[in-house]
Amino acid sequence: MTERDIPENWSSGKKLRSDQQFKLSRQQQPIDQGGIKSRSMTSKSKSVKQQNKPISEDLTIDQSSSSEHVADAGSWKLPGWTKSWVLWTGLLAFVPGTVAFLAMAMLLKLPSAPNCPSVFWPLASAAVRLHCAELAASKQNVDSLLQAIALVKDLPENHPLRSQIDGYVEEWSKRVLEIADGTFQAGKLEEAIAIAKRIPSDVSAYKLVEDKIANWQSIWAKGEEIFKEAEDHMREQRWHQAFMTAARLQRINNSFWETTKYEELTKLITLAREDGEKLAQARGLARNGSVDSLLKAIKLAESITSSSYVYPKAQEAIPEFGRRMLDLAQRRLDSRDADEAISIAQQIPLTAKLQAETEDFIAIAEAQRNAWLGTISGLEAAIAQAQRIDPSRPVYQKAQELASRWQIEIGDVTRLDRARMLASQGTISDLGAAIAEAQLIPSSNPRGREARQEINRWSAQIQTIEDRPFLDRAEQLALAEDINSLQQAIAEASQIRRGRALYPEARKKISAWTATIQRIQDQPILERARSLAANGNLGAAIETIRSISQGRSLSGEARNDIETWQEELTAQQNWKNARDTALRGTPEALAEAIRIAQRIPRRNFLRNEANPAIDQWSQQILDIARGQSQSSITRAIETARLIPRGTSAHGLARQQIREWENFLNPPQPQPTEEPIVPPRPF
Repeated sequence: MTERDIPENWSSGKKLRSDQQFKLSRQQQPIDQGGIKSRSMTSKSKSVKQQNKPISEDLTIDQSSSSEHVADAGSWKLPGWTKSWVLWTGLLAFVPGTVAFLAMAMLLKLPSAPNCPSVFWPLASAAVRLHCAELAASKQNVDSLLQAIALVKDLPENHPLRSQIDGYVEEWSKRVLEIADGTFQAGKLEEAIAIAKRIPSDVSAYKLVEDKIANWQSIWAKGEEIFKEAEDHMREQRWHQAFMTAARLQRINNSFWETTKYEELTKLITLAREDGEKLAQARGLARNGSVDSLLKAIKLAESITSSSYVYPKAQEAIPEFGRRMLDLAQRRLDSRDADEAISIAQQIPLTAKLQAETEDFIAIAEAQRNAWLGTISGLEAAIAQAQRIDPSRPVYQKAQELASRWQIEIGDVTRLDRARMLASQGTISDLGAAIAEAQLIPSSNPRGREARQEINRWSAQIQTIEDRPFLDRAEQLALAEDINSLQQAIAEASQIRRGRALYPEARKKISAWTATIQRIQDQPILERARSLAANGNLGAAIETIRSISQGRSLSGEARNDIETWQEELTAQQNWKNARDTALRGTPEALAEAIRIAQRIPRRNFLRNEANPAIDQWSQQILDIARGQSQSSITRAIETARLIPRGTSAHGLARQQIREWENFLNPPQPQPTEEPIVPPRPF
């Protein structure tokens, strides 16, 4: 048996509209609540579940029809032929078989299901509504579930099927919420809310709707908050915090945020971090300070796209790098390298957003470049360029100040040119006139410093002309190179006063002539002292040379000689003391003599005499120690230890001491070793 299909949407005109319509259908329907009108039962069920549900209803219909027929039969009058026994005998044979056949046929026949799309709902029974509602709900989509709820939810509270219907409505409402929750988990919050709100507010499950929606909105708001917090970290280039924040999305209880949005966010962080590394590299290049490095830094920052979270920082950095280029250009301009300054400014990219400032800088730089030519035409060109700057520009005031300064400078240049022309004659009077002209330029004027320099130069020329005769006469006198001539030369040169142009040259020559006089005076003293030293009279030589006082020409040589002779005296004294000490002959005296002799410097000639004596004295100490060993090995060891290091006998003494100590403290004999042999006699 088959059943007609139910379309997705039944006609709204056939749905139940009110309790009055339902009551009307009950009054107009001639069949019991549990029955179904025969004209609406022509379609067959497609499923076993749909086939089985109406069986009891059909049975109810048949019983109702039988009752009506029985009631009607009570009012008939039996005809005469019914009293014939032959007839009754035949009937008794025929009726049981017929009844059995009809009963079997009724048992085997299933009731037909209603055609739900064609049902006139105002007249439909509760069973038909429930049957069609179940059929609709079986499609498990929102519209069908809501249609199922709408078919049965308005039945009276006292209806016999009310409890069963309430259970179905509760189940279908929760299923709608489950579908809405799935939509929410898929990342469609508004759609999920719209689905949930379609559940009728008068069903018992509706109390779950508002809580569910509030929970969804809370979860969604939390996800958006976490996402925004991570974005804030990215904008500030806090990559670790951004990743840690993104990880919180995996615990937000929403599949969409836990997977799709988490993956989206981590990708964004990774891309932003790469852009952050670009920006860091750009800043590192900018710190180098060169034009090329700054241009590379700007290019790197420009490569960061507007979709990047680092883009705002990059856009802030580009004008900063451009500003550094402009500062670099200003430093070049301050050092009067206008061409390089203009070249740097012209390379600043438009993305630095410094175009207006750059244009102003170039205009001022070009004007200053013309002014620095130092000519009247150059100054006039500079003034014209400065006056072309619009009053609305920030550098307008500076341009006007420069123009005024350059206007004054034109007058200074005119005076300086006139003064230089006068000074070119080279005479004292002409130089004086040039100085007088240049002095008319105030020190505060643009060319005031240049005027002072020229005045000083011309004054030095006048002084040189005036003082040169003194220095020339002094040099002529000094040619004789005797003390009297040199003293006269010094007196002549001393007439050149401090602060005059030739004063440094005069002092240098006076110092040389004074040193020559001192050398002539002190040379005999030095030679006499050296003669005394050569004869061995070092004390007298030192006393003689001390008469050359500190600061004189030969005082350095005298000091070196004194140090050499004092060293020799010390060496002689040490050598004498060493020999005198050694004469006492005791081990202690010999050791002391060795130490005194070792104080004689190795570069002194006396050390050649002292070295053999040192070796001899050390051997004497060792011999004394060996002699003492015959009576006291302990005393012999003490004597041998007196031999100083650096002597020829020191090594032998150390070996002898070890032998004596082994004799005094022999090692413990091993069982297999031979007995210790006493040492040989000394």
